[in-house]
Amino acid sequence: MELIELSVAKRESTGKGAARKLRSDNAIPGIVYGAKIEPVKVSIDVNTFDKVIRENGTTGLFFDLKVEGEGGTGRMVMLKEIQMDPFGLRYQHIDFHEIDMDATVSIVVPVEVQGISAGVKEGGMVQIIRRDLEVICKPKDTPESIKLDISELEIGDSIHVADIDLGAEIEIPFDTNFTVVTIVPPESGSDDEEGEEKAEVAEAGAE
Repeated sequence: MELIELSVAKRESTGKGAARKLRSDNAIPGIVYGAKIEPVKVSIDVNTFDKVIRENGTTGLFFDLKVEGEGGTGRMVMLKEIQMDPFGLRYQHIDFHEIDMDATVSIVVPVEVQGISAGVKEGGMVQIIRRDLEVICKPKDTPESIKLDISELEIGDSIHVADIDLGAEIEIPFDTNFTVVTIVPPESGSDDEEGEEKAEVAEAGAE
């Protein structure tokens, strides 16, 4: 688990007007909450937060959150929710959840395929059905990604969620044994889909 250091300021004012004022000042209203703490209202610099998202994405992020006025002692939090405007262009609100290192958390982790499958060598295409999966584990056990080796897959073969073993410390909750990755024959997709799948195959092979 990687902790990203992020400094935020406390805010006292609330309401739509105060939130609009913050956004006009290049800041994002946010909140830090948890089972054992009183919620803390914060504001986050837009440019600083945007840089973090560009470099790390939005899934599986843990922060050493430095809240102004708390003496430099960081709060260990996870990114819980990002609210955007209707056009997806501006941050509206950020939710952080303070975590207990001894308690399990539910978090979404990206799926990463590795290798070139036997089916691809015969002309098949990689089709990634689920690009991320929910896991339940303690924060220290959270994987950066779920790596799936597809090198043995033939055309028509699949990896289902029940096939994925991340060890005793990490659970993938599911009610249905859904498909995560499959190898399909080339004629099964449109030209656009084939182009996308070929790009995914190239990326997997580069690893």
